[in-house]
Amino acid sequence: MKRIIMMVLRNLLFVPWGWFMLNRYAKNVDNYTEGERYALLKKIVRRANKGGNITVQSYGVENIPNENGFMFYPNHQGLYDVLAIVDACPTPFSVVAKKEVGNVPFLKQVFTCMKAYIMDREDIRQSMQVILDVTKEVKTGRNYLIFAEGTRSKNGNHPLEFKGGSFKAATKARCPIVPVALIDTYKAFDTGSIEPLTVQVHFLKPMYYEEYKDMKTTEIASEVKRRVEESIKEYGGWD
Repeated sequence: MKRIIMMVLRNLLFVPWGWFMLNRYAKNVDNYTEGERYALLKKIVRRANKGGNITVQSYGVENIPNENGFMFYPNHQGLYDVLAIVDACPTPFSVVAKKEVGNVPFLKQVFTCMKAYIMDREDIRQSMQVILDVTKEVKTGRNYLIFAEGTRSKNGNHPLEFKGGSFKAATKARCPIVPVALIDTYKAFDTGSIEPLTVQVHFLKPMYYEEYKDMKTTEIASEVKRRVEESIKEYGGWD
């Protein structure tokens, strides 16, 4: 919370304009292209990061597929995760978010601007419909992000189990699966610190359909988690 307050205070002149534009885009999403909406989000996120003493280091951007219609699968550390990836990623994407964060101020507007899907994990029918809708959109060339853990890890850079069900949309769409390793993003909002912070976003080499077509979703989940953990260890996030 302290860092969020600092982000606002250091951007007092920018906040009214940014908040107005974010709400304007969110209320009229079909009036703007995905590229225009994503450019606004990147601008807001980068100003927030500067005000909050956060530096985002991105690696492996060359691993992001050139052709749209892929899915990101990062480890999940906290509310800041999506903002870090928006800062690091040059290509527009949307997200599948859990119901619990769907009404958090600011994130609500961000998700609306991204045309994100909000999933109620306790409603099996609604969850299945989200999977079908995301599958359809990925096939048409939209990119999506899903946190395969289902909830954020309470243990810093140590991911929880990646759930096989999170990969159903990707396998149905037969799209590239891009593992993403986040390092230290939990420190942005979850520690109470306002000290200068550097977080890392690593886009790993994608798994294409030919590689995973004969694997069960649980096996895909295990492999993606393995690659994410390996990257976290390699780049100093394992403590």
